[in-house]
Amino acid sequence: MTQPVTLQVADRVATIRLDRPPMNALNTQVQEQIRAAAAEATERADVRAVVLYGGEKLFAAGADIKEMVGMTYSDMASRAGALTACLDAVAQIPKPVIAAVTGYALGGGCELALTADFRVAAEDAKLGQPEILLGIIPGAGGTQRLGRLVGPSVAKDIIFSGRFVGAAEAREIGLVNKVVPADEVYATALEWARTFADGPAVALRAAKAAIDGGLDGDLASGLKLESYLFAALFATEDRTIGMTSFIENGPGKAKFVGK
Repeated sequence: MTQPVTLQVADRVATIRLDRPPMNALNTQVQEQIRAAAAEATERADVRAVVLYGGEKLFAAGADIKEMVGMTYSDMASRAGALTACLDAVAQIPKPVIAAVTGYALGGGCELALTADFRVAAEDAKLGQPEILLGIIPGAGGTQRLGRLVGPSVAKDIIFSGRFVGAAEAREIGLVNKVVPADEVYATALEWARTFADGPAVALRAAKAAIDGGLDGDLASGLKLESYLFAALFATEDRTIGMTSFIENGPGKAKFVGK
């Protein structure tokens, strides 16, 4: 039987692949397998970048409403933390993560895409947080990550209305980074991920930690975090390789080892 979530690694890029037809609904099993895949991608030294992918037809159309409809407040109160934690495990992967969005990324699917550092979307892709149409709100990071990405006013428009956002608008407001033909989405994400796989892994980890960590606090705290991480990189092999290569060969020619 096919697993609904798999981790596939090639050329130092891992693909976390959702495969739960017909809509890649994020039921409890899928959520826990996403968490496990994120943990594996975090731990594996042969993984230097990650792509999130739901297949050629769609990314993920949201939570499994059939599973949720019978839940009581008590049921969800005990489950909501785990739901947040499973997607947060993806956000916490200390390596570049790119979501390859085809078809629909709605509700929990949009929230999963928001955990990535970058998003590549198909020209006909639709993203959104339609939970309000069910009488609820996003519960796996949507109200927090969307506002940080596109600003609170735009996030409120999307969440309050529950409307779908087309790829062109998503690119305009910064919800996605690149828009390409549908049949090029995964290849584009992989190609982008490979550019990071060849980069200085420790410095990339530090850059992600500095940016994400800085967003959680005030400017002074962020500057202290940046200063600490900046100095720490002078203990790495890649720093020596990068600076030596710059002096001898000019910029952009260093062959990093990831240490």
